[in-house]
Amino acid sequence: MRHRAMPAAVRAAYSAEMAAARTATGAEARWRHLERAHILSQPWPWPHTRNHLAMFALAVRERDRREAFGQVIRIIVAAPGSALGRYPEGNTGRATVPLTQPQPLPEDLAVLLAD
Repeated sequence: MRHRAMPAAVRAAYSAEMAAARTATGAEARWRHLERAHILSQPWPWPHTRNHLAMFALAVRERDRREAFGQVIRIIVAAPGSALGRYPEGNTGRATVPLTQPQPLPEDLAVLLAD
């Protein structure tokens, strides 16, 4: 199986969302940035897994057991799912969303991922 590298524009947007999640002042904003980074990262195994690790860390920091458990499951399946091209496009990656449920892509992210 041949994998393409993450395009520079997608990598820049992913890095910006991950950085914004680290510096956001409220949990809601942190989650929003991590969700956007998740959507961008899905096609690439390592960034996808890294995103779920960040989501797990935030869930632990918030003492959200349900979310933390959901992220453990997602950490396990993220890399294989990305490598095999089996991921639900647009899924935000949260435990509140079914693991295999596709969701609408935000328009700005759809443009980035279409290239």
